Amino acid sequence: MKGAYEKKPIYRNELKQYINIGDYIILRNRLEVICSKDKHAQRSGKYKIRSLYFETPDDKALREKLDGVNNREKFRLRYYDDDFSFIKLEKKSKSNGYGNKITAPVTKEECERIISGDIEWMKKSGRALLLELYGTMKGELLMPKTIVDYTREPYVYAPGNVRITIDSNIRTGIYSKDFLNSEVVTLSPLMADPIILEVKFDNFLPEIIRGAVQLGNRRSMAFSKYAVCRMYG
Repeated sequence: MKGAYEKKPIYRNELKQYINIGDYIILRNRLEVICSKDKHAQRSGKYKIRSLYFETPDDKALREKLDGVNNREKFRLRYYDDDFSFIKLEKKSKSNGYGNKITAPVTKEECERIISGDIEWMKKSGRALLLELYGTMKGELLMPKTIVDYTREPYVYAPGNVRITIDSNIRTGIYSKDFLNSEVVTLSPLMADPIILEVKFDNFLPEIIRGAVQLGNRRSMAFSKYAVCRMYG
């Protein structure tokens, strides 16, 4: 996969809200009229996401999130709907309230090698993001740490390059790093299953979307699936 395509970072606005099941029903009815369904979603309009987050021995990524550090980043591996043919390495960064994400493809075999700690080959992979991960694993002792699973219902609205996602059924792998085992035992990190609305957009949020996602007295808040799932690993 030498020379494989890597996406450049795009800085985006991100808004998040907790919503309840009543909010979800109202929101879904609105979005189905205004927006298009994401082309990657199944007939149900949803797909499953599994991520494996990396962390340092002193929990740098977690501490920075909880402390609200302005400039921070974290690495993760990710695939969708138990499909090992399309696995991505991602670096997600936050800076001055804006988010960006860089991705690079990895094979199932490469993924297994990274998880096992066999990383010297990454220096010659020809993929800048893998080289950056290699440097961070060597320099900061970054290692795979926590599995995070959830179900996503995505919508898109072309003006403003808006992407709206509704995430639910958030689960964690209980100290397991068996990322490629679709049968690994997982559990919910919270007593109640949270539903998370996330809105991402470029320079402006169209009024029609701003109105659609306005749900009573709900306010934007910070929420990290990774931080919540670290309660169990």
